[in-house]
Amino acid sequence: MSQKVLLNEKEVNIILHRLACQLIEKHNDFSTTVLIGLQPRGIFLAERIATILKTDYKVKNIQLGQLDITFYRDDFRRSDKPLEANSTQINFLVEDKNIVFIDDVLYTGRSIRAALTAIQSFGRPNEIELLTLIDRRFSRHLPIQPDYRGRQVDVINNEKVKVHWKENENEDAVYLIENNEE
Repeated sequence: MSQKVLLNEKEVNIILHRLACQLIEKHNDFSTTVLIGLQPRGIFLAERIATILKTDYKVKNIQLGQLDITFYRDDFRRSDKPLEANSTQINFLVEDKNIVFIDDVLYTGRSIRAALTAIQSFGRPNEIELLTLIDRRFSRHLPIQPDYRGRQVDVINNEKVKVHWKENENEDAVYLIENNEE
């Protein structure tokens, strides 16, 4: 198994600031917009974006939630191991709000489809957008595209994109991992 660095810490930081600025351009003061990180790995990106918006760009009205999609996925019964749900933390109304779903890697689109179904339990949003750090082109099973993307990468089937965050892997980096085992 070999790995290649797609993004180093400096590049990740630049992309996070660009994504935050794109959100400000569209949502201005965030009075009608909420950010929702998709469990488990989208929450790290969502928390980083929210922190940048608050500290670097002085946006005061950031509402941040976490959405667990485990049992909304169409493939959740395909595994022999028992599933462990993550926590959902949405302490605000989503009715008539503009929602920005945040996830680290957009791959097949199935997680986003599950998130679209799961959010309906909390109300009817006005609009839903998608922000991803990595958009894996050519891997989509569903017609889902990000509104905000950090980096678009072309990845073939035996390759995997792995995002590392300081919060749990002690570094900010994105790797392309090639599984050479046939």
